[in-house]
Amino acid sequence: MSGGSGSTKKSHPPLSDNKMNDLFESKFLATGKLYKSLFDPILLRDEGFDAEQLTQIALATLGHASMHRNQPMIKWLLTKISMDLQRNDLRLVQNLFGCNFKNPIGLAAGFDKNGVAGAIWDVFGFGFAELGTVTWHAQTGNPRPRLFRLAKEQAALNRMGFNNNGAEIMRQTLKRQKLKKPGQRSTLIGINLGKSKITPLEQAPQEYASSLEILSALADYAVINVSSPNTPGLRDLQSTKELKQILDQLRKSQNCPPLLIKIAPDLDNQAIEHLAKFARDEEVAGLIAVNTSINRLGLEQRVLSQTKKPLEQESGGLSGSPLRERAVEVIKNLRSAAGPELPLIGVGGIDSPEAAWERISAGASLIQLYTGWIFQGPDLVPSIIEGLLSQLDRHGFHNISEAIGSEAPWK
Repeated sequence: MSGGSGSTKKSHPPLSDNKMNDLFESKFLATGKLYKSLFDPILLRDEGFDAEQLTQIALATLGHASMHRNQPMIKWLLTKISMDLQRNDLRLVQNLFGCNFKNPIGLAAGFDKNGVAGAIWDVFGFGFAELGTVTWHAQTGNPRPRLFRLAKEQAALNRMGFNNNGAEIMRQTLKRQKLKKPGQRSTLIGINLGKSKITPLEQAPQEYASSLEILSALADYAVINVSSPNTPGLRDLQSTKELKQILDQLRKSQNCPPLLIKIAPDLDNQAIEHLAKFARDEEVAGLIAVNTSINRLGLEQRVLSQTKKPLEQESGGLSGSPLRERAVEVIKNLRSAAGPELPLIGVGGIDSPEAAWERISAGASLIQLYTGWIFQGPDLVPSIIEGLLSQLDRHGFHNISEAIGSEAPWK
């Protein structure tokens, strides 16, 4: 007896453009509402669906969409999402370190570690996206569980350990997506470079350079990540002596893109000011502040439901809303020490238009989102853009560049 007998599938004609438009514009398929309906039940609780597994599912979906973005149905869906989330206004355009940013909002490193969705981050309204952290050697990272939601605090604890497929696989992944060349694409791509766990610190400059050598042609800018708390010894490379060696080695790379440095929030203010002056004197393209924090920021006794231990006993970096105050302080110190010319990218605890404006008026030229974007959903990007434009109007600024370091309050 044939396994296929007894039933036939009815074929349904494809939806017309008008019907697809009506479906997308319905309450169910509006991007932000759909996200909230699917993920709020998960994100409002610490326990439940594993945070890392949820990220992997999202990235698999985004990676498929990026690779097949010209297939009719996927192209239609991405077009509708972009119409929902993108906001274009010349008042938000800036040219920094030779790169033209259509708006100041970027995706922070750590989400798309392997660059699987590199071709479609503009769809979600971002002006730029930072891929990685990528290391020369592929590595599995630290033991699981290693990513934890702190739902009430709108925060996360991670001790991922630079899990990624390695620089060569990232290169192949981006090549397969057939990205436009740097300077020709709508969303700028930064590549965040790290040190493999097995690589001795003294060999770090060569490893960073090896990764950059095969990825530089794909990057609008590159970032030296010496501030993750999850690779033993990595933060020792934040000393100016070590950074100078890394910079010198990277600058030997063919077609070296603009180089930025990402710093930790846990440095004391004197060290931060020293780094700012170093970056200015060495003509670094910019500084990214800040990475995740090993300080528990008042949450020392907060117990992780998954491990039943308080945060003060857990390793890893804290991100999200609790980091906001310190991240603002670091930006102010950097701006004061470096002067008005050095571009700064503010990241950490930005989850609202007001938090974004606060970072820019403190001295950041650009901002990046990660934890706040996960908790708030894709509507956060257009909400921030609309908020920034409103503040420009209220303060009489003609361009976002006039607001940088202005200390103009949120009105």
